[in-house]
Amino acid sequence: MSEPPLHVLLVSGSLRRESITRTVVLDLARRLGPLGCATDVLDLSVESLPLYNPDCAAERADFPALQARVAKADVLVLGTPDYHGSISSPLKNFLDHFWHEFAAKLFVPLVASHEKGLTALDQLRTVARQCYAWALPYGVSFAEDTDVQGGRIVSAKLDRRLTMLARDVQVYGGLLARQRRADLAGREPGFLARLRQD
Repeated sequence: MSEPPLHVLLVSGSLRRESITRTVVLDLARRLGPLGCATDVLDLSVESLPLYNPDCAAERADFPALQARVAKADVLVLGTPDYHGSISSPLKNFLDHFWHEFAAKLFVPLVASHEKGLTALDQLRTVARQCYAWALPYGVSFAEDTDVQGGRIVSAKLDRRLTMLARDVQVYGGLLARQRRADLAGREPGFLARLRQD
């Protein structure tokens, strides 16, 4: 029996019209296809979410469809601009909507920043830890004009980094997805036991 394709949800957390975050997210999605990954791009400038309200978020008519997309994902690529050393409010709002759906999945951070985006990368790793997800041990940051111009990757260094990232998403995302499926189907006491449907 063949393995299901690796499902990768790529989230663009920028509302800017000419967003370099979106450019890099879409470029990575194109690289993942030939590696056998099934990709789904969630562009928060197009598919906006109301501010998270725990009293009523799950009651919205559009919530089950979004929840299904997140639940189906084996890997979450999280793209954000660096705003004052932090992630964008649209991405934070997206992350606030979920918890169980992230458990034991791979988080992959992408940060548009002129200052390497180190604190934004750390914040995404913190979210991963708090949601029992795994974070790739490195992130990819990039800057306007230096790395991305006119909707294209112009830096050879970023091009190489994205090629490496696509490979690592496919390899390590696949390892975690297989183990997650086994843990959910099994009987052993792991931290995913609480999510079993038995």
